[in-house]
Amino acid sequence: MGFIFSKSMSENMKNQQEFMLMNARLQLERQLMMQNEMRERQMALQIAWSREFLKYFGTFFGIAAISLTAGAIRRKKPAFLFPIIPLSFIFTYQYDLGYGTLLQRMKGEAENILETEKSKLQLPRGMITFENLEKARREQSKFFIDK
Repeated sequence: MGFIFSKSMSENMKNQQEFMLMNARLQLERQLMMQNEMRERQMALQIAWSREFLKYFGTFFGIAAISLTAGAIRRKKPAFLFPIIPLSFIFTYQYDLGYGTLLQRMKGEAENILETEKSKLQLPRGMITFENLEKARREQSKFFIDK
């Protein structure tokens, strides 16, 4: 009778462990999906911000370019055209970020760095461990009582 009972308990324990493992995996998958969704939303917000900025900066750039060109022609001083050069770089960058392929090129470069320059990504003093966190928490905690 005891053998049947212990076999049933062992089987029950095994089923419980499998359920917990499956539950942990499902929770991890959900967390990864949520993190990816948040990353995609942040990227979409960055692109939208860039496009909105481009509207305002494009208007400013157009007015500045026309005004500076008119001033250079009217006063016969080509030096008035020099501010157009740095402004055009900013305009081109924002356009490329909002409507061009800048994000794809950045992604490709990031993948290249991850593959070939892994040493540049390492944290100072290595990865953070639970022991390091606990040590720092104990040092900062005023209420921690060491037994």
